[in-house]
Amino acid sequence: MQAPQEQPLIIEVSLNGSTSPETNPSVPYDDDDIVAQAVECMEAGAALVHNHTRDPVFGTTGSMDAESYSRAWRKLLAIRPDAILTPTMPAGPPGVTVETRYAHIEAMAEEGLIAQGLVDPGSFNATIPLPDGSFAPTQLVYRNDAHDTHYYIEACRRLALGMSISIFEPGFVKFIMAHERAGKLPQGGILKFYFGADSQSFGLPPTATALEAYLEMIEGSSLPWLVSSFGEDCVGCGLAEEAIRRGGHVQVGLEPFAGSRTPTNVELVEEVVALAERLGRKIATPAEAAKIMSLPSYPVSYGQVN
Repeated sequence: MQAPQEQPLIIEVSLNGSTSPETNPSVPYDDDDIVAQAVECMEAGAALVHNHTRDPVFGTTGSMDAESYSRAWRKLLAIRPDAILTPTMPAGPPGVTVETRYAHIEAMAEEGLIAQGLVDPGSFNATIPLPDGSFAPTQLVYRNDAHDTHYYIEACRRLALGMSISIFEPGFVKFIMAHERAGKLPQGGILKFYFGADSQSFGLPPTATALEAYLEMIEGSSLPWLVSSFGEDCVGCGLAEEAIRRGGHVQVGLEPFAGSRTPTNVELVEEVVALAERLGRKIATPAEAAKIMSLPSYPVSYGQVN
């Protein structure tokens, strides 16, 4: 088995989300723009693609339209059948069932569009900073109780999906590590450490010290991991380099990025590729990424890919 530092580097591009076209006109939301940018980023070195649709995470009925994803992803898979795609999930108002919130993911899995499902093992308060730097008194909670998380894990097992495991806070890690130690995780997955700048209401800061805290928590785990820096420049702040040197992987893109410049998604991917080349890490192809993450259903079945 390869040592983590010898593994090819998985790059995930997160094309859109919290970044609006007003903030950066390059952010894609139309189907054709999502497809074009995903293909360009994959050609530059991205193995994983994550995007949102125009369905908001907050302030909805608690469901998302699978077709809003599928329209673009069918086109993308026709061009790049090796793409590894990951959607998001709505927060949902109180009383909305986990089955409703997860229905679009199940529909896309059954169609054969995705090889990964979401596992969000915890909750956090969502808000924005006021002009003085304090946080606004919102009532928004990205809620995933223990019952919900069990559902996500078992849905991935049932649908033969790998797990895209969102880590917004350290407590999220404890839940997953307890399940791994108990032998209760299905095959395939990756931990995604979402660090948050001071402007974000969640997450450890994007520093080497914070990364070491997470790595201590997962010591002995067989799961690969990546870093993403919300409200920051993952390469510019040094977090990407810290991860690459320690055998981890990297997510970049216009969803988490913040800074004084307005890069494109492909430029952010190219910056990680250049950094990896300088540090001596090979870039993973989608097939290599699927092997590192032990995805049970890759390539996906859409369009007779397999």
